[in-house]
Amino acid sequence: MAIFQAIQDAAAQGIIWDVMALGLYITFKILNFADLTVDGSFATGGVVSAILITKGMDPFLSLLISLAAGMICGFITGFLHTKLEIPEILAGILTMLALYSINVRILGQPNMALLGVSTVLTSVSSIFPALSLKAVSALIGLIATILVITFLYWFFGTEIGCSIRATGNNEYMVRALGVNTDKTKILALTLSNGLVALSGGMVAQTQGYADVGMGIGTIMIGLASIIIGEVIMGKRFSFAYKLASVVFGSIIYRCIIALVLQLGLDSKDLKLLTSIIVAAALSVSVIKKKFNSKRSNHAPTTNKGGEAVD
Repeated sequence: MAIFQAIQDAAAQGIIWDVMALGLYITFKILNFADLTVDGSFATGGVVSAILITKGMDPFLSLLISLAAGMICGFITGFLHTKLEIPEILAGILTMLALYSINVRILGQPNMALLGVSTVLTSVSSIFPALSLKAVSALIGLIATILVITFLYWFFGTEIGCSIRATGNNEYMVRALGVNTDKTKILALTLSNGLVALSGGMVAQTQGYADVGMGIGTIMIGLASIIIGEVIMGKRFSFAYKLASVVFGSIIYRCIIALVLQLGLDSKDLKLLTSIIVAAALSVSVIKKKFNSKRSNHAPTTNKGGEAVD
């Protein structure tokens, strides 16, 4: 029963983190851009939302400002990469490092508890008093995830959205067709980090505190969610299906973490476990290709009459 309860709690937590994984999916899979900004922008969203609601702002409005703050973070990374020609990984690292100091400045201290202030969790709980806090947290995450998936499905079906997807597939070809790839990259990074910061704000409000280091390891969590979703659900079917697989992967990842913790894993080893999960998930496709290649090489060939030949 303890394991079952832990998995339930982990699934609810995974739903809250879905928005972050969807934001990372834009850069990692669609744009093919290794963006490390997310470790900083996630915390930025959390601290911005926390400081605003402690000042008396509506918690839902604070999430919108967190979204805007994250978009600024993504824009800075895009500007460093496209206009100053800084390599993508280094541009993300520079923004991420700068954001740590900025987040400390915003919060004024390393962490802040949100006790006695109105949050999205308390606001929704007052509407549905019969639901537990975990259920309310899952409901908030589910609604946010549905809205984000709907928006992304619409946006990437537009002309500018298709340009971003084409930039990720073949930047040079798209540039030859007259598309400004600098703008598409900046837009994708802006949107991605905006969603990551929005998730950071929701996580801070649902867990009841904000911390300047809450974004450390975010990129690994997001990558684990994306890769696990792809491995289990595959990459076929529509774009909406791929977005749904990210959501499913986030929930599965959290359930795996909860299960191994219940089985006795030390919490200090979670980062190591996450790295192993991502490495194993990434290697599945390579192993499948090698296996299929060997099987096709050993398959008997046939002549024109259909007879097998050695």
